[in-house]
Amino acid sequence: MLKRVIVKNFKCFRNETVFDFRRTNYKLLEQNTKDKLLKGILYVGDNASGKTTAIEPIVLLLDILFKDKDFDLVIYQCLFALKDNTSLKYEFEIEKHEIEYGFTFKKDDILKEELLVDGIQVIKRIGENAELNFGSEFSIHQVDKSLLFLKRVYFNTRFEGNKILISWFEFLKKSIFVNAYTRNIITYNGELLLLKKYFDKYGVKEVNDFFISNNFKYSIKYEKEIKKNSITYQTDDEEKTVFLERDDISVPIPLFWESTGNITLINMLPSILHSVKNGGLLIIDEFSSGFHNKLEELIVRYIMNEGTNTQLFFVSHSTNLLSNALLRPDQIYAVEMQGSNGSVLNRFSDEQPRVAQNLEKMYLSGVFGGIPEYGTEKG
Repeated sequence: MLKRVIVKNFKCFRNETVFDFRRTNYKLLEQNTKDKLLKGILYVGDNASGKTTAIEPIVLLLDILFKDKDFDLVIYQCLFALKDNTSLKYEFEIEKHEIEYGFTFKKDDILKEELLVDGIQVIKRIGENAELNFGSEFSIHQVDKSLLFLKRVYFNTRFEGNKILISWFEFLKKSIFVNAYTRNIITYNGELLLLKKYFDKYGVKEVNDFFISNNFKYSIKYEKEIKKNSITYQTDDEEKTVFLERDDISVPIPLFWESTGNITLINMLPSILHSVKNGGLLIIDEFSSGFHNKLEELIVRYIMNEGTNTQLFFVSHSTNLLSNALLRPDQIYAVEMQGSNGSVLNRFSDEQPRVAQNLEKMYLSGVFGGIPEYGTEKG
């Protein structure tokens, strides 16, 4: 699982910023932790404060390693610090082993790259020259300045039986990125989790089982047509259609006629169920798109309770999620934009709130920062 991310001059995070995903000394919600790490992190804050950017270092690493496309790294540099290099460092704990990986770039040129496993250097790269150390095997390589050497090593060697690195990449490849607003879903292992592709492969049972176990009053049907009360329901094309049938109204309704919240939920559920079952990083932007407060809380609680090797990173404006009954104070960051200084993180646990205190009220009163000042009078 991911332990820390450290960035500098990354988009709106101008100064060195540490995203820490290790548990602190709080003794509540043990199901939200795995050993010394946290199973979920929530980012809250004002619009355009940097909340989405807070999850982008993770998405960028996954995209570069596993997507077959070229990347314009220059767009990830801080616009108000272009003369400086941009650096990213990731720390993982995989099967009790420590993995540290980082790289530095300027514009589209990678300047440095380093990989350590349990403190032992595996990759060291300066500019276009790289060293690879696999146990007793040491080699020197020339590397294209626009490519990560780690990606080349993986695709050329599959790490040649190095069980730690293989387990690391297996964990990373299980990761999923969801934009709940646009309903865009990206997987990194080729798994098809777009709704119809998922139903074609797995059917509707897993989704309907989730509905039953969580007291939803409806179920999914996935058919070319449905006959009810001597009426045939079908769409114009020959493909199967997703219908929602409510228990108290025995009439199937095509999903595209449903509310925004239901459409978002049903499109997101395959990703949630797959991640909980298989593990990996689950990254969700605009999490609260069209959801009722109770539904938001149910989803977060479900992932925390059921996901044994799943790590959730999500962005939301919903302050009802700021509750010690749902998330620990060390699982919540407020993101605040401070002008030319860039975005800063304020971790709720740094203020040492007591378990009995109301985190939502504390946040709204400005204790943790990240609160807009709309409508306030200028002094």
